[in-house]
Amino acid sequence: MLQETIEPAWLDAFEAVLGRCSVGKGDTVAVLGESQSRPVLPELARLAAARRGAQVFSIVLPSVFTAGMPVARSTGASPVLRQIAPVISALAGSTLVVDCTVEGLMHAPELPAILKGGARVLYVSNEHPEALARLVPDDTLEPLVKDHVKRLRAAREMRVTSPAGTDLTISLQGAACGGNWGYTSRPGTMTHWPGGIALAFPAAGSVNGALVLAEGDVNLTFKRYLEKPVTLRVENDYVTRIEGSGLDADLMRSYIAAWEGHEAGPGSHSGRNAYAVSHVGYGLNHAARWDSMALYDKRDFNGTELRAFAGNFLYSTGANEVAGRHTLGHFDLPLRQCTIRLDGAVVVDAGKLL
Repeated sequence: MLQETIEPAWLDAFEAVLGRCSVGKGDTVAVLGESQSRPVLPELARLAAARRGAQVFSIVLPSVFTAGMPVARSTGASPVLRQIAPVISALAGSTLVVDCTVEGLMHAPELPAILKGGARVLYVSNEHPEALARLVPDDTLEPLVKDHVKRLRAAREMRVTSPAGTDLTISLQGAACGGNWGYTSRPGTMTHWPGGIALAFPAAGSVNGALVLAEGDVNLTFKRYLEKPVTLRVENDYVTRIEGSGLDADLMRSYIAAWEGHEAGPGSHSGRNAYAVSHVGYGLNHAARWDSMALYDKRDFNGTELRAFAGNFLYSTGANEVAGRHTLGHFDLPLRQCTIRLDGAVVVDAGKLL
């Protein structure tokens, strides 16, 4: 395990990202953490904000544990705010919220109120700071992501194929499309660092076909490279069969089934939402590496880098607000060597971003 004492290079990286978020003298920066946050991340955020001349304060909330539920990972929906009005008000009134919670506020129910107050939110992914320092965004990433988000919004259909047998058709009509490049300077917006992804949350009934996870593809919920192929049969958004032999397929079947009966909110469909599509997209960050997960202990690594490496096709199951589905069951599955077409135009060719 790498040590997590503060290094000058890590502090420089945090200061660079806060600079790209236009943090300066007179701004107010809220550093949000929880009892299970990686301690070095909020400390680096506080020091970097002070270097930028901002007023800084910290909020640390107890981490939430729920008995009788499956282990939730990779949800993007931190439960720590628990609708605590004074906390939400303090965050909403800040210039920037540096979100150092374990799961992040991306899909937390309190996020709209925070953004409506004018704050901008930077989720610092729960990575070892060495990985964050490698992935400080540069000047090229923002225009690249914006270009591909425009392509997604203009397209009616995404088609994904691969030599392993993937053949997915995804309607983009009614989808919510977006992306991030690792920083934000506009009030009322959110991003995460590392960045470099273009995504679509499809409307209900938009995804059909087969997704074949080949050897070397990634199940980021388990932080595991696949060693044997697994095929997901998808009908009207829902995985209807998980085919394959060996541990990888068994783990997926076991974990996804564990969420049946544990879903709350509208559109729960009797516990089927963990089987449904959450979002689809592809990585755009040439600095991110597919092989990096092999070099870290699981506790050191959150995996945002593998969501963003250039040319991967990212398929995720679970919650999708656009389709009215809610669940904490979630798989993030970056695939290599896929070809991605938007209305017939190739944007990723056999895993290579064009």
